[in-house]
Amino acid sequence: MTDEILKTTPLNAAHRALGARMVGFGGYDMPVQYEGVLAEHRWTREHAGLFDVSHMGQCRITGEDATAQFERFVPGDYAVLKAGRQKYSLLLNAEGGIMDDLMAGRPDHDGLYVVVNAGNKDADFAFLKANLAGDAKLTVLSDRALIAIQGPEAAEVMAAHEPVLAEFGFMDCARLVLFGVDCFVSRSGYTGEDGYEISVPNADAERIWNTLLKDARVKPIGLGARDSLRLEAGLPLHGHDIDPSTSPVEGALTFALSKSRKERADFNGADRILKELADGPSRVRVGLSVKEGAPAREGAEIADMDGTVIGNVTSGGPSPTLGRNIAMGYVPPEFAELGTDLKVIVRGKPAAAEVVAMPFVAQRYYRKPKA
Repeated sequence: MTDEILKTTPLNAAHRALGARMVGFGGYDMPVQYEGVLAEHRWTREHAGLFDVSHMGQCRITGEDATAQFERFVPGDYAVLKAGRQKYSLLLNAEGGIMDDLMAGRPDHDGLYVVVNAGNKDADFAFLKANLAGDAKLTVLSDRALIAIQGPEAAEVMAAHEPVLAEFGFMDCARLVLFGVDCFVSRSGYTGEDGYEISVPNADAERIWNTLLKDARVKPIGLGARDSLRLEAGLPLHGHDIDPSTSPVEGALTFALSKSRKERADFNGADRILKELADGPSRVRVGLSVKEGAPAREGAEIADMDGTVIGNVTSGGPSPTLGRNIAMGYVPPEFAELGTDLKVIVRGKPAAAEVVAMPFVAQRYYRKPKA
C-alpha cells in the first residue's frame, strides 16, 4: 500500500472510459492494459497502437547559447543538427553516468525541443535550470500532452490527417498545425516500430486521441505492451537497464557518442568514457535468450557455466513475437561475446541462457531512400 497521490495526464478520463486497468508509474496514474498485454503487443506489431506518453517531460532550450550549453551535458553533436531533425542522446553527470536518456531536436529554428523520462523529469529540469549558462533558457512545457502512434500502419493513419507526414523519415521532426492546433511532431518512438510522437496542447489531447481511435487500424495500448515492445527492440529503460552509475560504454549506447564530441572531449564524464572506449569497461549490457524455465526478470542473477555469479538481469520477460523468454543484463566483457553460454538463476534454479544480438526483433524504423 502507498499513500502516494498520483498525478494524472489529460487523457486519464479517456483511459477510464475505455476500461483501462490503471497503475501507478513514474508518479502518474497510467493505463497498463486495455484488452490485454499480448493482444496489444501484437496489434502494435501488425497495425497501429496509440500510447499516452504525456507523463514524459517536455521542454524547450532557447537562446544563442542553447546548443553549446546543452552539449556540456550530452555527448551528441547538436551544433550540426539541422532544423527538422532530432536525435537520441544521454544526459550525463560529472562522472559520465547516465542521469537520463532523452530525445532532442530542432522542430523549428527556435533552439531545441527536448523530451525526457517521466520519473526523472523534475530532477532533469532542476539540473538544467541550475547549470545552463549564458542566455540559454529552459522552458518546461507543462501545458502539453504527448501521444505516440506506433506500428506498420501508423504512417498511413497520420498521412490521412496531414499528407506531409508521409514524407518524414526516421528522426525527422517539425512544428506544424495538426488537428487544427500547434503541434511538435517527430517520426520516432520507443517500440522498435515505425511511428510518430505528437506533442499537443493539453486542452486538445482528448479530442485528438479520440479522433485517432476512430480509425479502425488504431487501438489504445497500455504500458504493459509498451514495455514488451521496447524489450524486444533491445531498448534500455532508465532506472532499470541504465542509471546514474552506468556509462554509455557499459550500457552499449556508444552510437550516441558523436565522433566530433569524442575528439573534443568537452562533455560531462569524458575522461571516464574515453578511457572505457580505449581499455574496455568492467561490465557491459547484453541480450540473453533464456532457453528453459520461467522468465528471468529484473534482479535475477546471471552465472557462468561453473555457477559463479557474474552479473544481473535488468529487464526480462516473454517475447510475444519470438515465442520465448528474453532478457537484458550486465556481465563482464569476457562473457559478452555472441553465442556465450550462461545461466540465469530464477527462483533459486539455474536455467540455460545464451548471449544473443540485440535487438531481439528487428527494428522497423522508416528511413527515406538516399537520393
